[in-house]
Amino acid sequence: MSVMVIACYRPKSGKETELLALMKKHLPTLRAEGLVDDGPSLCGRADDGTYVEVFCWKSQEAIDAAHENLNVLAMWEQYGEACDYVTIGDLPEAKQMFSPFAPVDLTS
Repeated sequence: MSVMVIACYRPKSGKETELLALMKKHLPTLRAEGLVDDGPSLCGRADDGTYVEVFCWKSQEAIDAAHENLNVLAMWEQYGEACDYVTIGDLPEAKQMFSPFAPVDLTS
């Protein structure tokens, strides 16, 4: 059974362009490793610049496998250099009934 997740990435100072480039490779990399389903990710940007990505892993086992996959771990290391991970609850938008985010296209 698929597992939908919400991931939030707050760019480090001067690293927004780098983070956006990584985000464009994120789902294709996970897909190449057989870890996510065929659906697209949705991405939005909060007022404070944090990116919010929603996507589906194939299963909990796929999530667990990602934590041992060398290609994924290398990508996540690059993410760690470009952003801080935050929770959706850290964003003021999440406190609204219908959380508004500016759409971000990760396909181009």
